[in-house]
Amino acid sequence: MQDFSSKLLENTVNQLSKLPGIGKRTALRLALHILNQPKEDVDILVDAISTMRHQIYFCESCHNLSDAKKCEICSNLHRNNALLCVVQDIRDVMAVENTRVFKGIYHVLGGVISPINGVGPKDLHLESLFNKIKNEDIKEIILALPTTTEGDTTAYYIYKHVSSIKPSVLITTIARGLSVGDELEYADEITLGRSLLSRIDFETSVLKK
Repeated sequence: MQDFSSKLLENTVNQLSKLPGIGKRTALRLALHILNQPKEDVDILVDAISTMRHQIYFCESCHNLSDAKKCEICSNLHRNNALLCVVQDIRDVMAVENTRVFKGIYHVLGGVISPINGVGPKDLHLESLFNKIKNEDIKEIILALPTTTEGDTTAYYIYKHVSSIKPSVLITTIARGLSVGDELEYADEITLGRSLLSRIDFETSVLKK
């Protein structure tokens, strides 16, 4: 048990240690680092965090993070609105954008179907996805989900529903350049870019398994 000479320091360490991947020792180092910074810099940091938490939006169209009700990608008239990339979360949007090869739009599910973790279809942004496909001129859907059992289950669920509501839509998946169990955010940009460009028909990928 760490002995703190200051309750204020102890409280800061306790709060910082709630962040993912931050243990008590790392939290203490961060707290002491912050304590040694100019007060003006600390105020800027605190204000940035508070402003982000209170003013940031989730895009009303794709559920990506945004400074406005509609994100810059969905608002960009130069993007291909007929090409829709479905991803697990916001970090995957960043990963795909970093490849500089994708010029379509996105839909962020907010997770994947995982019964063991209590996550079902209703817990994800699936209804808005299906409504988008029904009501907009989507020509191709790229399922860029993790190469895990949960990711494959979610991809198949989407495939079955889209095939029933709009059979004309082409459904593809990124090529398996990623190892089984990999998530998009950990793939290097070249590998992910090649996987996107070499995408294959989803039904074909299922038959190969």
